[in-house]
Amino acid sequence: MSGQTVVHPRLPPRRRTSRADRWWGKAWVRAVEESAYAEADLVAGRSLARSGRVRAIEVGPGTAVAVVEERGGQWRVEVAVPVLDDAGAAALVETVAAQAGRVTALLAGDLPHELVEHAEEAGVELLPYGGELETTCSCEGWVDPCVHALAVLHQLTWLLEADPFVLLHLRGTGREELLARLHARGPADPDGDAEPDDDDLTTAYDAAARAARLLEVLLGDGPPEVDHLL
Repeated sequence: MSGQTVVHPRLPPRRRTSRADRWWGKAWVRAVEESAYAEADLVAGRSLARSGRVRAIEVGPGTAVAVVEERGGQWRVEVAVPVLDDAGAAALVETVAAQAGRVTALLAGDLPHELVEHAEEAGVELLPYGGELETTCSCEGWVDPCVHALAVLHQLTWLLEADPFVLLHLRGTGREELLARLHARGPADPDGDAEPDDDDLTTAYDAAARAARLLEVLLGDGPPEVDHLL
């Protein structure tokens, strides 16, 4: 398991109130809602997330850390998510490799529903439930998760919606590790499974770059004229 962390820059304030747009983002939000103590905390957490007062989020295997600014104070939040064990990580690699186009979809910012379903059939749960989201905060609030932690959890929704590798990273198998393990897995096996070729990966990386540029416009509430990015 890789111990590499990735720092996701501070997200600007956003005016839109939608909680999630993509199916796996909605599943993540359901888990966040399950973890909350009260609806009022969820409302406050969403408002704080949209305000732009969550600093850069550092994501690593099983953890996400960020500082939240509120009422003249700064609070350090840490989110903990269970990581896949060695057998689970191996099963995830096999699930991605089992069908052509899955790694390309991931690199292009999509998380195929059937990939998650097939991973579950192999005993790998990618999307957490509320009880798996553990949080700590340096504030003095007694509720867990507090509004600062809920703000970070909501911003994680936006990050993993834009890039499903954020979810895989939290589960312990990030982008570089997954690609390295797919490469090490070797060429086609007797069952007809094959690793992605260079052309597939090049196409996927181009798609991922376009998706990232589009995301910058959307998260920044930029101008709607984005057809040239599509």
